[in-house]
Parts: sequence; structure tokens; C-alpha cells
Amino acid sequence: MKIALAQINYHIGNFASNKHKIIDHIKRSEQAGADLVVFSELAISGYPPRDFLEFEDFVNKCNAAIREIATYCTKTAAIIGTPVFNSNDKGKPLYNAAAFLSDGKIQQFVNKTLLPNYDIFDEYRYFEPNNVFDVIQYKGKRIALTICEDLWNIQDNPLYTINPMDKLMGQHPDFIINIAASPFNYHQINIRTEVLKRNAIRYKLPLFYVNHVGAQTELLFDGGSLVMDRQGIILDELKYFEEDFRIYELESVSAGEKLHGKTNTRQEIAMIHDALVMGIKNYFQKLGFQKAILGLSGGIDSAVTAVLAAYALGNENVYNVLMPSRFSSDHSVNDAIQLAENLKMPFDKISIENSFGAFEETLKPYFADKSFGITEENLQARTRGVILMALSNKFGYILLNTSNKSEAAVGYSTLYGDMNGGLSVLGDVYKTQVFELARHINRDKEIIPENIITKPPSAELRHDQKDTDSLPDYESLDEILYQYIELRKGPNEIIKSGFNEGLVKRILKLVNTSEYKRYQTPPILRISSKAFGMGRRMPIVAKYLS
Repeated sequence: MKIALAQINYHIGNFASNKHKIIDHIKRSEQAGADLVVFSELAISGYPPRDFLEFEDFVNKCNAAIREIATYCTKTAAIIGTPVFNSNDKGKPLYNAAAFLSDGKIQQFVNKTLLPNYDIFDEYRYFEPNNVFDVIQYKGKRIALTICEDLWNIQDNPLYTINPMDKLMGQHPDFIINIAASPFNYHQINIRTEVLKRNAIRYKLPLFYVNHVGAQTELLFDGGSLVMDRQGIILDELKYFEEDFRIYELESVSAGEKLHGKTNTRQEIAMIHDALVMGIKNYFQKLGFQKAILGLSGGIDSAVTAVLAAYALGNENVYNVLMPSRFSSDHSVNDAIQLAENLKMPFDKISIENSFGAFEETLKPYFADKSFGITEENLQARTRGVILMALSNKFGYILLNTSNKSEAAVGYSTLYGDMNGGLSVLGDVYKTQVFELARHINRDKEIIPENIITKPPSAELRHDQKDTDSLPDYESLDEILYQYIELRKGPNEIIKSGFNEGLVKRILKLVNTSEYKRYQTPPILRISSKAFGMGRRMPIVAKYLS
């Protein structure tokens, strides 16, 4: 039996596009002599469709698309993820299902059993869990078809009381197919591979895995679909962050034959880089925009953001605005200009001095002779925000937010100023990782001027300002933040790992009291296991650690 894996970039709710891509790959599979082509979880709707699933019209369109696609499956069968209605009197209205199509019609639905309801997942909000277990019989083979999480209850700390593969093994399947929507984070690839390996070894079956690829707002899907033999050895792996398509002989996979040479290399910072570039590119494409605007300050965050945007959209489509004030250093302005010229990106220099001065003069009678402070610093950031949003409105650009995760965590940013934007590129990237990204970008030649990377970080909102005036060094800060945010450790655990008690309590208080700011941020491209946004739901009015 020949099995094709189709790793496709879908668009949520774009039924015409999704259907067209699926039909094209069915035809391609048929021409190549494949018996079966496999698509990913909820391929018809795109993942995650979220509350679109509450609209009957939306699900009806999914079902209509599946029926139409089935008419193309006369020679090559297909497995496609789709939501379907639950016809039972009780339970949630929908199933997260996989449709098996052959001989021109829908032959069978397999429903997802284990519905993740943690971090960015909330499938139990919409779907009823499966309780019927049947293999798919096709061309003399018995297929154990599973959907994403259905294979994940095999780890050391099981989340569920049932394991779908245990149920299916009584029907003696010949191999496993898993269709998935597994989002990227820089630890996920190794975790995912280990989960799939455990399944192949435990059940002594070859395994075919198909994942989504592409960005859906903040969620980034890395692809990396793969084929394993019954010993859990990866025989082949599809591309990361790109669409891909390959066909395999089941007999070769069962025999453990290496298929396409080496698997992909996985340098962490390179994966983060590629994920962010894909995230920017897909966000603009799927919204129908072409051009970005950002404030280029001469600092490392805006520099890295500008480069990533240029790679994603094309240099000519990234408009950089330099907005110096009385506190801006000449080297910052010159560094920003040099970066723009290195990549031939358009740029303009607009001084904020007149605008900022006008605000100062207007507010002076009402500031009661209070001395220059954080209010005036924020006023500069907000002045810049007004300029950027005006240009964005006038020319139809999307403003890219350049704040990093370290700043967002402790509130080292200004609402309606540098927190403006339609998309946050680095909001899930710690400052220390931003430096790594800069070095990765410069790995072959100097694109980001060296001075941007080596100079002490500064917001330049007052004379001789440095980030370390308000924050600890980023190495310490980022480690404390990582232990609290990603690892969910409490203050006592973090202090026991060697950090000063006063520093830990101060940092954690800053994180929790800054929640109201993060609630108003643009979507943040997710590259970690715990990003700010939909996967981290914290109350604003709370006392814990604040």
C-alpha cells in the first residue's frame, strides 16, 4: 500500500482555499499511484476554529466541503480532519472527527477521544469525547486512526483515564495514523517525537504522523510530519515551517527501511527564527495586508523585529520610522539608519521634539510643578505611538510591536505607546533570546550593526538611562521569569535555586501587577510553552504575590 502525507498550510474558515488545496493533493496522490492520502486534524475548517464552531452554518460548510471532496476519492482514499455534528441526544453538539473517504463517498468517521483542555487548547468547550473504537479496514489492512491528543496519554503523568490505542489493539491494526494540530514551541518537537516513539514501541506498529503547518494568528504550526517504524525510529521527516508532500510504501516502512536520508536538524534559535518569520508572513497574507511599519530606535528589539519582517514580507514592504527626541543618542540614530540601509528598507526620520514639547507645554499648568519623571517618559512613548498609528492608518500598514517577553512580563512598557501594534513579534521572546536571534541573523555577515548588539540596552527616555537602572541584569531576570512563567514555580522554589529573596519577590510582584497591561497587548507570536495571551489566563484584580 502506498500512503501519501499532505502537510498543508490551511486558513481558518477559508473553505474555498482549504478545499482547493485538499483536492489538488488528492489528484496529485492519485497521479503518483498512492492508495491513501492523509491530511491533518480539522483540515477543512483550519485549526483552531474556536467559537466559529458555535455557528451551525460554519459546521454545515465543513460538512458540505467533505461531501464534495469525497467525489474526488474514486481511486485514492483520503483521511481528512473535520468537525461533525453529534447525532446523540446528549453531550456536546460536535465531534472533532476524521473522515475516511473512498469510492467517491464518506465511508466512516473516527471521532477524537482525548480532548485537551489546557494551555492554548479548549476542545472540551466544543466537542464530545468519542466512546466507540473501530479500526478502518481498507485494501486488506486495518488502520488505527487517531487524532492528535489520542496518542498523548502515554507519558509518565497521564492526564486521562483511557488510552484509545489500548482499545484499538484488540482489533489487530497493521499500522497507526495520527492526524494532528500540534503548535510549535521550542521544546515541543522533542516532546512530540518522544510521545510518538513511545506509541510505536509500545504497540509495535509503524506510525504515520501528519501535522499542520503555518500560522493561525498567534499559534505557529511547524509541520515536521513524520514516519516511524515499529521500533520508534524516524524513517523520514517532512519539512519544518513549509508545506510538504511525500509518498511512502507501507511495506518499506514496516521493514524499517530508511526512506529519504537524514532527518531535519533542529537548532533551537534557528527554529525560533523560522517560526517568527512564518508567523509574520502568514499573519499578513491571511489578513490580506502586504506592508508593515515599525519604530526603529537603534535598539536590539526593533532591529531584530525589522529584520524578521523584512525576511517575511520583503525588504521593500517594511517601513521603518526613526523618532529621535532630545534624549536620543547620535549612535542610536546612526545604527538604525545603517540597519535600514543594510537591508535596503525604506525609512524616515521624524523628530518627536515639537510634538513632545507641545504636550509638555499643554500639560504644564496641570502638572502642579511636579518634577520630570515617569509621566514624561511615557509621554514620549505615546507621542511615538500616535505618529506610528497615524502613518499606519493613512497608508494601510500593520504596525509591528517590538516589545520582548522580559519587558512585557514586568510591565517595562507604555500602554498606548510602545505597546501599540497589530502584531507582537517578540512578545514571547526573552531579552537574552533576542540577543541570540541577533547573533543568528548575523551568522554569515553583519546585517544588524554590531554596536546595536553590544551596547547596553536603553529606552533613551531620559539622560544616560539604562535598562539596568530599573531592572536586574537580563540573565538573572529571564531565569527568574522562566521559572515562574514557564515552569510555574512559586517564590520559595525560585529562591532556593539561588536567587536573592528580595529580588524574586520584587520581580514576581511586577509580573502580577502588570497583567492589566498585557490584557491590552496585540496578538503575540507564540514560541514558548507558556506565552502571554490565550494560553495564560490570569486575573487582573488579584492579590497573589502582588
